[in-house]
Amino acid sequence: SLNRIDYIKPEDIPNIDLYMDQVTTFMDEQLAATKRYPDDKILTKTMINNYTKNNLLPPPEKKKYSKEHLLTLIFIYYFKGILSISDIQNLLNPITDKYFSDSSSPNLTEIYEEVFGLEKNEADMLAKDITRKFQTSSHTFPDAPSEERENLQLFSFLSMLSFDVYVKRMLIEKIIDARLSDQPNDKSKKNNKK
Repeated sequence: SLNRIDYIKPEDIPNIDLYMDQVTTFMDEQLAATKRYPDDKILTKTMINNYTKNNLLPPPEKKKYSKEHLLTLIFIYYFKGILSISDIQNLLNPITDKYFSDSSSPNLTEIYEEVFGLEKNEADMLAKDITRKFQTSSHTFPDAPSEERENLQLFSFLSMLSFDVYVKRMLIEKIIDARLSDQPNDKSKKNNKK
């Protein structure tokens, strides 16, 4: 299933601005394969409004969302499964502040293509790592009774995967925190502007 992981390609995003209902429908259709359960919602109007209210997503123009809004929402969607809204803001706001408009270089579409272009190679490496973890876990608990061994080995496998996610999340948080602590002057300038 890792080989089937795909992302929304920029050329699949409409070149016209969309109203909220069109945005939620588009995201639901494009990211349907990522749902755990069929009735899960990818994005709701409330989520999008909260992202805007919390300064995570630039406000729409005349109630319409641009291609840049959709690209930003895709980043938010992938980050929100592992990071807090505050961490997503600290990670994403410098990008949207500088590259949200089409006139910037690189623009948000180019950044999106570059970042998600790395994913195919990363998925291949992840598949190999997951296979290695599965094989390692299948050798655990060799002395357990056979009726318990499979469950204990599955627990070992899932624990290894969870530890991997835990360590990577901690690393992301530490990098974000370090970046913030390196920019105290930028924070005080922003506060003075308000």
